[in-house]
Parts: sequence; structure tokens; C-alpha cells
Amino acid sequence: RLGESQLVKMAAPFLLDETSAGGLGYSTEAVGTIYGTLGIIFLSVGGILGGILISRDGLGKWMLPMLLALNLPNALYALLAWTEANNLWAVGGTVMIEQFGYGFGFAAFLVYLIYLAKGPYKTAHYALATGFMALGMMVPGMISGFMQEWLGYPGFFLWVVAAALPALILLRFIRYPANFGKKEVSEDV
Repeated sequence: RLGESQLVKMAAPFLLDETSAGGLGYSTEAVGTIYGTLGIIFLSVGGILGGILISRDGLGKWMLPMLLALNLPNALYALLAWTEANNLWAVGGTVMIEQFGYGFGFAAFLVYLIYLAKGPYKTAHYALATGFMALGMMVPGMISGFMQEWLGYPGFFLWVVAAALPALILLRFIRYPANFGKKEVSEDV
């Protein structure tokens, strides 16, 4: 979530900043509608769908697609920044796709945290794991403004896309049962 943690902090300023500063110059009301209505709807749908698919097939089948869904939409922000596209449909579509991917991908992350927390102290372990997750979002988020000022919006969003590479590399090394999270059907009915 290295890239996503930085994108989350800078997406709204990108939409709000004047075009002379590299932003898209949208009003606060427009950004609120795009993120606060469309974004929340698509985030929720992505998370629900992710949970349904993991419960149907297990985490093993969906980990890579969900990791990609979480990170690939970040490239759309880079495209908006590089092209300076200000079309409402392009911007709204980018936010909807990114938020859907965030919800969809985050489902895999949460299920993996549940797997890590198994054992007699699962509540405490889950609390610690989510604390480390929050730290993993906060620290990169803290530098996102500096990175954007240094690189400009186009360079910043390319950096965000490149920041997904460690997750793709580390995915090869994490171990979990492929069917973890899969709902077991009871025949007692």
C-alpha cells in the first residue's frame, strides 16, 4: 500500500489545485460530490465484491488480482496529470475506478491480516497488525506532500505507480493457505 498511502493524501489537492499549479482546478463542491458520493459508493461495492469472491474461492485465487486492482488504477491519476485532462467524465471515472479497486484490493489485505492474527490471542494480534497497517499508511502519507512539491503532480503520480512494485515483489514470498477465507458449506441443513 506504499503508493496508495501517498495517493490518498494527494488526490483531493490534485483535483482542487489550480491548473497553474498542475492541478485540475475543480471546486470543493465538485470534489466532495465526486469523492463523497461516487467514491464512497464504488469503494463500498469493491469491498463487498472482494469479500464475496474471497468467501467463494479463497484468498489464493484473488490475492494477485486484488493487489493489482488496488494499485493499477493509480496510473489513471498519472495519465490525468500528464495530459492535464479536465474532463468531468475522465476525472469521475478515474476516482470511481480507483475507489472500487481500493475497496476490492483492501478486502484481500484485511483477510490476510485475519490469517496472521489466528491463534489464542487473535484479537490482540489483529489489533497489532492493524496498528502496523496504519503506521504503514501514515509514514508514506507524511512525505507525500513533499514528494508532490519536488516532483510535480505528473512525476508524483508516476512515483505512486512505481511504489506498487515492492508489493508485487513481496507477494511471491508471503505464505497463506490458498483456501483461507473460503466459506465452508455446512451439509447439516
